[in-house]
Amino acid sequence: MTVELHLLATPKAVPELRHHLRHHDYDVRLCATELVTNVIDHVGEGTPVTVRVLATPDGHTRIEVTDPDPRALPLLLRATATDEHGRGMALLDALARRWGVEQGADRKTVWCELENDFNSPTAKGC
Repeated sequence: MTVELHLLATPKAVPELRHHLRHHDYDVRLCATELVTNVIDHVGEGTPVTVRVLATPDGHTRIEVTDPDPRALPLLLRATATDEHGRGMALLDALARRWGVEQGADRKTVWCELENDFNSPTAKGC
């Protein structure tokens, strides 16, 4: 079953998103909130986003976050031990089997796929 949420990317929305995804495992919640946090940090607080969590044809979980800025693309940085920011995409890269960006004329979707089985007991009830 697909979960689709429309929200404003604000710090308050992050715990609310985790709550909406409570039936999914920790990695799904973590990746979704990291992607929304990237929108807050790099596109701007209050940006409207669409968050989708869905099953892929091969039974994995895909997380997508769409925002209206096709120019602000995510970067995979290697943060040092003293950096206060820059770990979000590295964390996502470590957890995901793959990730990428789909650009449109007036939007972009940053997505990732996780190895876990979408139909696992922790995902039921969504």
